[in-house]
Amino acid sequence: MSTGGRSTTLNSFWQHIKPASLPEWFFWTYGAIIACSILLGIATELYFLAGLPAFFLLIYLTIVDFRKVFFLLIASIPLSTEIVLPNGFGTDLPSEPLIVGLMLVFLIYLAQPGKRLDIRFLLHPITLLLVAHVGWIYLTTFTSSLWVVSLKFALAKTWYVAVFYFMAGWLLTTEKDIRHLFWTFFYPLLFTVLVVFARHGLDGFTFQSIHKVLHPFYRNHVNYAVSLALFAPLMWLALSWMAPHSRKRKIMIGIAAFMLLAVYLSYTRAAYVALLVAAGGYFVVRWRLTRLAIASALIASVITFSFFAYRNTYLLYAPDYDRTIAHQSFDNLIEATYKMEDISTMERLYRWIAGVYMSREYPLVGFGPGNFLNFYKSYTVNSFQTYVSNNPEQSGIHSYYLMTLVDQGIIGLLLFLALSFYTLIRGEQIYHSISDPPRKRIVMMALLCLIVIHTFLIINDLIEVDKVGSFFFIYTALLVNADIRWRQIF
Repeated sequence: MSTGGRSTTLNSFWQHIKPASLPEWFFWTYGAIIACSILLGIATELYFLAGLPAFFLLIYLTIVDFRKVFFLLIASIPLSTEIVLPNGFGTDLPSEPLIVGLMLVFLIYLAQPGKRLDIRFLLHPITLLLVAHVGWIYLTTFTSSLWVVSLKFALAKTWYVAVFYFMAGWLLTTEKDIRHLFWTFFYPLLFTVLVVFARHGLDGFTFQSIHKVLHPFYRNHVNYAVSLALFAPLMWLALSWMAPHSRKRKIMIGIAAFMLLAVYLSYTRAAYVALLVAAGGYFVVRWRLTRLAIASALIASVITFSFFAYRNTYLLYAPDYDRTIAHQSFDNLIEATYKMEDISTMERLYRWIAGVYMSREYPLVGFGPGNFLNFYKSYTVNSFQTYVSNNPEQSGIHSYYLMTLVDQGIIGLLLFLALSFYTLIRGEQIYHSISDPPRKRIVMMALLCLIVIHTFLIINDLIEVDKVGSFFFIYTALLVNADIRWRQIF
């Protein structure tokens, strides 16, 4: 009797304390594991142990539902920070490990029976051009002057394309998905802008202080400005989701104005130009002038290059070494720009000239992806040298198009231009073939964002930056999905 009573008492006790459901049991167990991990990390001074529960939970979520992890990646992009690793390599944390992990899981997922990408997506001309672009990167990796650097570049390009183009094309297929994308990115970006704005305000919003208030979210003011400029078309799209004169719309208009103020206070000339070009691009697309705009840009580029190349005319514009300096006032910077006395402008010319001479050395296959920095010094022209030509930041050529020519040769440049121009031209066609206004606005948003990126690429090399390259491929995938899912065939 006593045994039975004890058993009844124990059963009653267990019924009292046991979790009511499996999720509650998981919650308490996982909480205990977190507590033990933190205590173990403190006791051993191996503080990374405290993050192991989150790491394993992330792996579990990735396997069970990688869609959630994809949007976690999107949320992490504004918060990511660049980390320099030994031997000159670098990565973005936490975004790049998430990208690599998602690529592997996505490949495993697609290997399962019945799991295939839409054949229309795979055989779309934009997809084929993108695959040709990546394929040429791998081919020039084999002919590279420094293949280890080129292989790292090629692998990074692979997981960017796999996740932000193919996975994004798989996941972002409806208007609801686009809204989810917006809100997932919106709040982390707004957080970083508020932090930067507050820090900058404490320094009086001065031009010289913008560089030091961006860490850890942004490498420099260009990365900061391009993130804000890229978000402007998304803000324009989001306003269309809200009822006129509603409180939510008024708040969003206020936030949009704040973002534009932040762009202005980034003191980034390329951002101002990119937003103006995007505003003009809206009417170019509406009036079906994309082909004419592209042709005009190409003709202007050829004329400009021919003018400076003829009888070495470019040498007449060599800077005065003593007068070409970094300016402490933005007004002085603007004045120095058109007087050819701004150090950042003239340093770009210094590297561009080196790039042109490098392209003559290996015109077909280039020096190999990612190799400009390793070889350009011996091709520079001393008369264009500036105070920062020793390049302590180890930055690149500052023109993605010229970088592609140097690293991948003329064929690589032509493939990238074909991808870029065809995407814009096809995007215009998609826009005019859709009758539904909300969907037309999504296509226009994607086109405007791509226009912003291409404007930046003229004087910056940013597609390998997670805050830019990710959206370059996402918006390209959105256009392909719009083409195969929303477009009316007449």
